Amino acid sequence: MNEERFEKAEFAAWVGIIGNLALALLKGVIGFMAQSKALLADSAHSASDVAGSIAVLIGLRAAAKPPDADHPYGHGKAESIASIVVSVLLLVVGVEIGISAVKSIWRGVETAPRAYALIAVVISLIVKEAMFQYKYRLGKRLKSQALITNAWEHRSDVYSSIAALAGIFGAILGDYLGIPLLYYMDPIAGLFVSVLVLKMGYKLVKEAIHTTMDHVLHKEDAADLIAAVQNIKGVITVDDLRAREHGHYVIVDIKISVNPRISVYEGHEIAKSVKQQLMKRFQHVSDVFVHVNPYDGGYPYKSNADSELLDVPSIFH
Repeated sequence: MNEERFEKAEFAAWVGIIGNLALALLKGVIGFMAQSKALLADSAHSASDVAGSIAVLIGLRAAAKPPDADHPYGHGKAESIASIVVSVLLLVVGVEIGISAVKSIWRGVETAPRAYALIAVVISLIVKEAMFQYKYRLGKRLKSQALITNAWEHRSDVYSSIAALAGIFGAILGDYLGIPLLYYMDPIAGLFVSVLVLKMGYKLVKEAIHTTMDHVLHKEDAADLIAAVQNIKGVITVDDLRAREHGHYVIVDIKISVNPRISVYEGHEIAKSVKQQLMKRFQHVSDVFVHVNPYDGGYPYKSNADSELLDVPSIFH
C-alpha cells in the first residue's frame, strides 16, 4: 500500500470511528430517555461499528508495513483479517439485539417511546448513508476489502435505522390512536434489526474468509493486465498471465515471448519494462514476476537462410 493510498484509507477509518461514536452516544442517550428498545438496539449496532472501524484501522496500519523476511509478499492479509473481526462483531451484536428484543416482547410493553426518538433515527439515516457512499467508493478506488466491508457495515446500519424508524413511529401512532397493541412495534423492530445485522454479518464473514485465501483473478478481471502488457514495446505475445489476490492487492505472474535473437540484456530490459508499466498503471498491483520465453512461431529462426526472421519484433521495433 503506497503512502497516499494508506493516508486516504486511514482518514476514512477515522471518519468511521468518530461518526459511529457520535451516533452511538446520540441514539443511546435519546433511546434511554425515550424508552425505545429499537433505538437502543440501533445504538448498539453503531457501537459495534466503532469497534469495526478500529479493527479496520489496525488492519490498514499492518498492511502498510513493508515486506520482511517472514512476510516477503507484504502484510496485505491483515486487511482481510480485520474484515473477519468486523464481521464476527456484527454477528455477536446481532444475537445480543435479538435476545434483548425477545425479552421485551415476552415481558410485555406498556408504553410507547417518546416522539423525539424519531429525530435521532432520521439523523442516523442521513449520516450513515453519507458514510457508506464515501467509504464504499473510496474502498473500490483503493482496492481495499477492509474499507468495502466497513462501508457495508454502514449500509446495514441504514437498514437497521429504517426498521427502528418504522417501529418507533408505529408505537407512537399506537399511543396517539389509543391502540396499546402497536406498542409492540418498537421491540419487534429491534428484533428485525437483529435479523438484518446477522444476515449482513454472515455475508461479510463469508466474503472476508474468501478474500483471506489466495485465489486467481477471473479472465475478465485479468484482461486489462494482458492488454497493457501486449502493448509494451518488445513483447510479441503474452503466453500466460496469472494474477492472484493477496489481501487488498494483486501479485502478477506472467510469461511473455520476445524475439529469440535479442540479447539476454535486452530481454531483461523488456521484462523490467513490463513490471514497471503494470505497477504504475494498476495501483492494486504490488509485484510482478516476469518469465521471458523465446518467441516460437514454428521455429523459423532455426534456419539461417530464413529471411523472414528479421521481421520478428524486437526491443528496437
